[in-house]
Amino acid sequence: MIPWLDADDPFPPTERALQEPNGLLCAGADLSPERLLAAYRRGIFPWFSGREPILWWSPDPRLVLFCDELKVSRSLRKSQRNRGYEVRIDADFAGVLRGCAAPRPDGAGTWLGGGMRAAYLRLHRAGWAHSFECWRGAELVGGLYGVAIGRMFYGESMFSRATDASKVALAALVRTLLAHGFPVIDCQVRTPLLVSLGAREIPRSDFLRRVHALVNYAAPEGTWTDVPAE
Repeated sequence: MIPWLDADDPFPPTERALQEPNGLLCAGADLSPERLLAAYRRGIFPWFSGREPILWWSPDPRLVLFCDELKVSRSLRKSQRNRGYEVRIDADFAGVLRGCAAPRPDGAGTWLGGGMRAAYLRLHRAGWAHSFECWRGAELVGGLYGVAIGRMFYGESMFSRATDASKVALAALVRTLLAHGFPVIDCQVRTPLLVSLGAREIPRSDFLRRVHALVNYAAPEGTWTDVPAE
């Protein structure tokens, strides 16, 4: 049985997460900044759709991208050089949310409903959530967003409207994270795209040990305004 939370309940221990579906931990509560930050600090993230209750997850294994293991293919390097893309940070966070929420080319629906978008916009305004955006002229053609706590970055979602646009944004994120001393990105669950870029699965216990250390580091000073050069 899935534990139900109210607004004041703590999260149950992650080792109680279900094996089927993998990592489902509990349901209920709210999407307040305090609740979301408490979840991320424990390696837990929300993921639900439609009329489902808020569902909280901690899968095992966990997909991560170590920043020094990013694979940049020859074709991606060509896109970085030749497609006229510019990466900006936090210039249009709401636009990235809308892009991530849009229907996919395969017709699949989105899990990023209005309540989730509002929750992450609140985190962004409080300085915890960031977007990396791929622009071509005045057009936002791809990007991603996630949450940064201490020296841990939790990737949430990405989208692309042009060739390699989301990959270009991810490569810029990795350069920025390395410059600020972040070693790893939480990618949550396995996807072929992320694996092709170097992400790999590690045991949840290993992931949680890293999280518990990294979230207690002091946050980098200053703001993320410029992407470091390659």
